[in-house]
Amino acid sequence: MRKLKEILLIALGILSASIGLKGFLLPNNFIDGGAMGISLLTNQVTGIDLSFLIVLINIPLLFIGFKQNSNIFLVKSILAIISLSILVHFITIPAITQDRLLIAVFGGGFLGIGIGLSIRGGAVIDGTENIAIVFSRKFRTTVGDFITTFNIILFTLSALIINIETAMYSILIYFSAAKMADFIITGIEEYIGLTIISPKHEEIRLALQEKMGRATTVYLSKSKYAEHNYRRDILFSVVTRIEVNKTLNEIDAIDPDAFIIQQSIKDVKGGLIKKRPV
Repeated sequence: MRKLKEILLIALGILSASIGLKGFLLPNNFIDGGAMGISLLTNQVTGIDLSFLIVLINIPLLFIGFKQNSNIFLVKSILAIISLSILVHFITIPAITQDRLLIAVFGGGFLGIGIGLSIRGGAVIDGTENIAIVFSRKFRTTVGDFITTFNIILFTLSALIINIETAMYSILIYFSAAKMADFIITGIEEYIGLTIISPKHEEIRLALQEKMGRATTVYLSKSKYAEHNYRRDILFSVVTRIEVNKTLNEIDAIDPDAFIIQQSIKDVKGGLIKKRPV
């Protein structure tokens, strides 16, 4: 059942990306970021068929970082990229709108949905992040820094080769695709990690458990201030963003002076956090 769900997600991702490319980006000579952006820019400069370029540019990027990936991931990604190229070659979609702003936003949106669904299915249709991991380990940079630098160079080239206006729209496409992909991958819920330090830690733990339905992890700590040593439990709990204010109010009612650290959490799995099905 899980494998069938993964196949369905990848198939829907390929379809969505194809709509974004053929229905929005290609008719208006817009490009995206990443390896797909290189494919689109090369298509405009050389006239080589985009479906061929998608395979030619993306698949080698997968093999560059093959040590970081499982064989199953590699096979699914190769099949997804080949399927995307075939669909892009044969699908025909009439123009939906002539508004360049709408084309940029919705074209990037469909592409982002495609990328996000494919990742949720355990594959990629853009090999940029794969090579970013390799370079980040080799040159001690972050994956985000590499991708940002990569896209700055790509959009600069598009401004020089095509025109500045197209490059600006392409940046908008990239942001639209990135935000939509993040939404598909992580969902609408955002999680906040709360680290709570208070002498009334047991009361707070019980309140979080009984009133909020949240489990807490308890750390035994040792802190020092001036000449005094303190030993107390530190609580850590994860709540959704919409629960943060209610949780803070519960803590404040018990100990207004509690020291609380809030941190954003990308995603969670298991525990008592209610997750949507994957």
